[in-house]
Amino acid sequence: MAGFNKVVSSYSEAMDGLKDGMTIVAGGFGLCGIPEGLIAQIKEMGTTDLTVVSNNCGVDGFGLGILLEDRQIKKMISSYVGENALFEQQLLSGQLDVELTPQGTLAEKLRAGGAGIPGFYTATGYGTPVGEGKEVKEFDGRPYILEESITGDFAIVRAWKADKFGNCIYRHTSQNFNPMCATAGKVTVVEAEKIVEPGELDPTQIHTPGIYVDRVIQGNFEKRIERLVTSKA
Repeated sequence: MAGFNKVVSSYSEAMDGLKDGMTIVAGGFGLCGIPEGLIAQIKEMGTTDLTVVSNNCGVDGFGLGILLEDRQIKKMISSYVGENALFEQQLLSGQLDVELTPQGTLAEKLRAGGAGIPGFYTATGYGTPVGEGKEVKEFDGRPYILEESITGDFAIVRAWKADKFGNCIYRHTSQNFNPMCATAGKVTVVEAEKIVEPGELDPTQIHTPGIYVDRVIQGNFEKRIERLVTSKA
């Protein structure tokens, strides 16, 4: 990298500095908008004892699910875990620590973390196991629980387009958790479908400003469909 140019040429360079025991926040929703190559690089590195924060843990054999195969993930903080048999097996056997968080709360935890806000109150989860052991405060007679924000040592996200300065645009439903995760990492790595020159992106369309991004790499995506549904002829 030179100056403001954040483009790296290899996945090993993109994930340089990742060590055992770190926390990774990962964009995507199911298999939509996931940074496939960066996940594969973590698999290749064999990094272990990871805490991973993501909406879910992919599926068996793809996405974040491949990190379960060699038990690289120690703890998963997520909202939905229903598409992965290996995840279920490791959870029920006590091999994997899982913290289930309501989806909107998880999104706000990441957004708050990226904004430097240490915590916030929400009514979601009060009176359920989600709220157990958490501080409760009333606002206008309604109880709210205190939720702490989330940040990670690394954030891995996928963009539709990124310029060499790290400014990013996400396409359609890939806007899911990617924008929040991009702001919540000490080191943020963007895997982009297209990398363009500075000035080619319309400033009014940029979702993640380059100030949040440390590295950009050109991706090559399979874009697997999680569950194919077709209409009958």
